[in-house]
Amino acid sequence: MQFNSQTEVLDYAYQELEDEFVKLMSLENLDGVIAKNPDRVESFESELETSLLDAYKSDAGCPQAHLFLQRILYRINRLKLFWYDDLENYTNEDSSYLFSLRAKIENAWQKWEDKNITHQFSGNLYKFLRNRVEEDLQPEPSLDGLFIRNDISKIGYQRLLAIASLDGLVEASQLSRMLGGVGNEVQTMLTRILWEEYGSGKFSRKHSTHFAIMMEECGLNSKPEAYFDLVPWEVLANINHSFFLSERKKNYLRYIGGLLYTEVSVPAAFQNINMAGERLEMGEKGVSYWELHIREDIRHGQWMLDDVAFPLIEKYPDQAEDMVRGYDQQKFISGRATSATVESIRQLEFS
Repeated sequence: MQFNSQTEVLDYAYQELEDEFVKLMSLENLDGVIAKNPDRVESFESELETSLLDAYKSDAGCPQAHLFLQRILYRINRLKLFWYDDLENYTNEDSSYLFSLRAKIENAWQKWEDKNITHQFSGNLYKFLRNRVEEDLQPEPSLDGLFIRNDISKIGYQRLLAIASLDGLVEASQLSRMLGGVGNEVQTMLTRILWEEYGSGKFSRKHSTHFAIMMEECGLNSKPEAYFDLVPWEVLANINHSFFLSERKKNYLRYIGGLLYTEVSVPAAFQNINMAGERLEMGEKGVSYWELHIREDIRHGQWMLDDVAFPLIEKYPDQAEDMVRGYDQQKFISGRATSATVESIRQLEFS
């Protein structure tokens, strides 16, 4: 399936810069090359600094700078996962230079993200989180949700799947990085959730397998990252935010809060997409992934609240408010990603 309209194409200058970065990542012993020839990255670093200013100097920032930076960050982050590809692709997975670039982007980006939410909390934290969950489990229909449910065409539905595939085909991978360490009831419940996401050990039942079958049924390429160039920066930011939290145990409670929101909010969001697929007669396989999540994530959300969040409040009473921060920030970042996806569909539908 080829889309005639691509809204997320980098302009020429940024594309050249990203191409230069991809070449750097593939160099044998990148750190050694830079140590011998620092001038090799001088121009790239200068342009990177400019893009950081362009992206984060204001509330909105430059969309092209956002896209470039999130693509660079994603390319670094994905090295934390194994893609069953050429082992030489991981030659610089432990590069201190790549780590320094990641930290530079994340530090500027996360400070900017912090300004996008107003975190307010008072009262009983157990009750506060329960109220949040009840509100987001059955929210009032949003304009974006109603547009997906009632208005998108088949080409729009395919565009939605293409964009969502960047995450859907490697689903729950960041959660897997949060499970190591001392065993306890919280760890056990998180493992149980991951086990279900991974089809209880059966590839045919794995959620990402359902996503791939759904894409093929809808005439799309199910190869991971096949539609990378279509993905808005807001969707990349959603993925990169999960990497940011899961790679730092100091952010463990924020990650849990974000995962709680994701599990709670998915059934209502996916119901809209499922209804769109049924309206468009995409077939049983063309909506199977959404139906699976609608069934399972109501249960996962309850487990996350009762068996993960509440025990962690008891374990970390002085830091547990971080879960509310993580919950609220994930809600904002997810909503922004959905709106960007809908805008991409609108531009395709009405071009």
